[in-house]
Amino acid sequence: MHFSFSLRTRFAFTLAFLIIVLSIFMSFFTGQFASQEVRSEIGNSLAEVSYLMGDKLDHYMWARSGEILILSKLETLQEARNLKAIQALLDQLKSTFPSFAWIGFTDPNGIVLASTDAILEGADISKRPVYLEALKGHFVGDVHEAVLLAKLLPNPSGEAMKFVDVSTPVYNENGDLVGVLAAHLSWEWAREVEESILVPLQNRKQLEMYIVSSMDDTLLLGPRDIMGQPLKLDSINRARSGENTWSLETWPDGKEYLTGFSFGKGYKDYPGLGWTVLVRQPAEVAYASVEKLQKVILYIGLFVALLFATFGLYIARRVVEPLRQITLAANSLSAGKQVEIPQHKGITDIEILSESLRNLIRSLTQTEKALGKMEILAQHDQLTGLPNRISLDYHLEKAKAQVERQQSSLTFLYLDLDGFKAVNDTLGHHTGDVLLQEVANRLKQHTREDDLVARLGGDEFVMILSSPTEKAISVGEDIAERVIASLNDPFIIDGNEIIIGCSIGGAVWPADAEETKDVIRLADEALYIVKRSGKNRVVFINHK
Repeated sequence: MHFSFSLRTRFAFTLAFLIIVLSIFMSFFTGQFASQEVRSEIGNSLAEVSYLMGDKLDHYMWARSGEILILSKLETLQEARNLKAIQALLDQLKSTFPSFAWIGFTDPNGIVLASTDAILEGADISKRPVYLEALKGHFVGDVHEAVLLAKLLPNPSGEAMKFVDVSTPVYNENGDLVGVLAAHLSWEWAREVEESILVPLQNRKQLEMYIVSSMDDTLLLGPRDIMGQPLKLDSINRARSGENTWSLETWPDGKEYLTGFSFGKGYKDYPGLGWTVLVRQPAEVAYASVEKLQKVILYIGLFVALLFATFGLYIARRVVEPLRQITLAANSLSAGKQVEIPQHKGITDIEILSESLRNLIRSLTQTEKALGKMEILAQHDQLTGLPNRISLDYHLEKAKAQVERQQSSLTFLYLDLDGFKAVNDTLGHHTGDVLLQEVANRLKQHTREDDLVARLGGDEFVMILSSPTEKAISVGEDIAERVIASLNDPFIIDGNEIIIGCSIGGAVWPADAEETKDVIRLADEALYIVKRSGKNRVVFINHK
């Protein structure tokens, strides 16, 4: 009898030991795998933010550079007779785009004939790069200080002002040089772009953005106490080699940061100034969720190990048959069959084991459902509830397959709200957020069952419409006109009547491009045609 009892005890403790070791082993490797996936996801998100910042900077510089170039082609400047008219044009451009700190028009010798707010009128700028470089052709310069101009411009912050030069020669109809159109862009607009990207990411703690010049690795945007200082990092060199990714890197302060990086390559005919964009987050902050996940997995593993070890102490006797039945049921579950763990009565230990396994299966089922809900949240914009870029990619794959079967087309409408920034600036971001939600509701009213409306970010949206090929543009124009009319109706938010417009660019797949990403880009180009030529209407890229 003593021998039999000892054998049962050894069997029970051996089983318990094996279960504990196996549970800890599985928990460790599961935790490592899950943690690596989370790290990669966090790093990729920082790389994406850096790319968005670089893209917005290049896009903004392209737009401002283009405005100066277009202005130089006006007859008023080419004749250079009516200085008051030229003055009015310059003031109007500065009023429309306050990021222009100063705009001036010189004679062929570099004497300022007209300028915004009459600043530097009569001054000789013939020795300055903004004039000299323009004599060679259209010029866009890097960020720099302008001491004289900074003294003449309002500066509430009292900090050193920095500018970006844009200038171009002005010729008359005979090809003679009549002067130079020069402008200084205030570098503070980069802070506004930075804020527009980082504000939606406020839940990401201690997120910082840096912009590094191609000249001597000078810091152009970042903490104000180190502005203008050189920054040497491996991620900067990697970005300049064409990489847009992330790394865990030690910065000059000796701390480790998760760093996403990208390189500005320009936009359209604007070649860019070679700015490198870095987005960093302290490693301990970025990986806090990873460490928490590892602990949770470890605790769950230990709990499961202890639970099954406890079972092992009580299943030394009369467990062979119940365990066999449980094993069969488990194998069926592994094979994907819908079965339940059998219940056993009469043996308390087996009852506990079978019931615990049933609860575990239910818990796993609920977890699977919860993961499904999380996937849905990941594919939708948190503010408006509309599908986001991830969901857009999924939708496009399905939509392309469907229209190919039906031999029809997809009409892309790229929407941008007119006057949205003014709402944010005057009524605050909360009102702006509510306005975006109301806009989303109105847009959904104009989508059919097979259509999609998604928010790309900020006040930009895209609508994907399935239509017969021969009616792709007409259907798109019809829906676009209805959308514009709907959004032109006043919004009442917190007692404020808000009126906005909506500019829409359109393109058709596959008529305009084989790749849907290229069609979206073409629709975006059509949108900017609208923006430059009157706003609050729709233009198709090949149907102007």
